[in-house]
Amino acid sequence: MAAQAAVIGSNKRFADAEWRMRVDLAACYRLAHIYGMSKVVWNHITARLPGSGLILINRFGLRYDEITASNLLTIDLDGHVLDGSADELNVTGYVIHSAVHRARSDVVCVMHTHARGGRGVAALKCGLLPLSQEAMLFYEQLAYHDYEGLSDDEDERERLARSLGRMDQMILRNHGLLTAGRTVGEAFWRMFQLEMACTHQMDVLASGQEYLIPAPEVCRKARRQYLDDGPGRWEWPALLRQLDRSCPDYAT
Repeated sequence: MAAQAAVIGSNKRFADAEWRMRVDLAACYRLAHIYGMSKVVWNHITARLPGSGLILINRFGLRYDEITASNLLTIDLDGHVLDGSADELNVTGYVIHSAVHRARSDVVCVMHTHARGGRGVAALKCGLLPLSQEAMLFYEQLAYHDYEGLSDDEDERERLARSLGRMDQMILRNHGLLTAGRTVGEAFWRMFQLEMACTHQMDVLASGQEYLIPAPEVCRKARRQYLDDGPGRWEWPALLRQLDRSCPDYAT
């Protein structure tokens, strides 16, 4: 498939394993742009380089639709930029993402968004309700973190990690959403589903009508059914094929 060819491609500047991770992460940025989860030059998605304590992140000032595999920054978990200048790093991105990557060696990719649905639910005291199948994917598996202002305080990293715990998704109160994955595709698909669930909830609440919440055992069953195939397993290759047709320069 075209998507597989793009991911397996190489670049002489980078080892093969790093290049594959760069291509996947660049794809995640492009998809976030396409599906309305970018914010001009703000927000961030990171991926851990295989076998290292280094992570990839976007260069501050680039739009998501400008991100390519080769223009991602490499930083360490102390925020040192290894292949660019320090002013190309969004400090809030370093604080939020290094918190998760430090605490969770099982996590490869961390995605953070400020999209409309997620920000709406982040402002609700009730949090996410199991009103849709997408929301049930996260039933009893969703963390919350209270707002502390712009995340440029390194001391917040410990509290962010503690709030997330072993969960793979978190609502940052009055702020936005965060997902974590063992692959880039998993982190993206969790975010896609979480944002969809939040948008649906805001639509339901805006109707002003009474709503239905299924019994807990039904919500748990739906969650298990969603997780049987693994988030992103089938969707990610399909999304890469979409990018290979519409904007193949992501893999350059």
